[in-house]
Amino acid sequence: MGVVILVRHGQASFGADDYDVLSETGWQQGRLLGEWLREKADRPTAVVRGSMRRHRETAEAAGWADAVVDPGWDEFDHLGVVAAYPDVPPGELDNREFQRVFELATARWTAGEHDGEYHEPWSAFRTRVTASLDDVCAQAGPGGTAVVVTSGGPIAAACAALVDPGADDATFGRLWSRFNTTIVNSSFTRVVVGSTGARILTFNEHPHLEGEHLTYR
Repeated sequence: MGVVILVRHGQASFGADDYDVLSETGWQQGRLLGEWLREKADRPTAVVRGSMRRHRETAEAAGWADAVVDPGWDEFDHLGVVAAYPDVPPGELDNREFQRVFELATARWTAGEHDGEYHEPWSAFRTRVTASLDDVCAQAGPGGTAVVVTSGGPIAAACAALVDPGADDATFGRLWSRFNTTIVNSSFTRVVVGSTGARILTFNEHPHLEGEHLTYR
């Protein structure tokens, strides 16, 4: 069987002018991930990453500077989704308040009833991630190991697709939300690819992290 390892990027710079930059903790999370996988996992036969800076920096920190870029693994525009929510409180939001608004805003996005207000509707996000998942599963092939460096949203979408491939958009959205709220920075999710297709083997593993290096945002 082949194996696909879906990696969430290291901690980015929440609250900074440019979120799409790893923090010092994020760089260290990437290094710890690379060291752990080199010791415990098979050498990757393919490495793919999204096109965002935090994806590139995480891949570099882990030792995968030559990763192939696939924008299908990019995160959705979370700031745009939050901005489209009609009841965003004024002023800067702290972590707790941002999380509350984020969950309400993404529930509105995934409902699919306001698609014209978003640069990328929910159905389009689902389609591009599942297409990239199919591509990387094919790359894993019989006996190969493909690593993907991406974000929490695409990982959650991949997991929802694997759990219920035939789900309608509303059901898919509920599954996605349950996965998306718990993914640790630089954690990895393993998917096995066999003759009957792809299946989730593990979700959100992070044995390389402890203490201050364990973060969710």
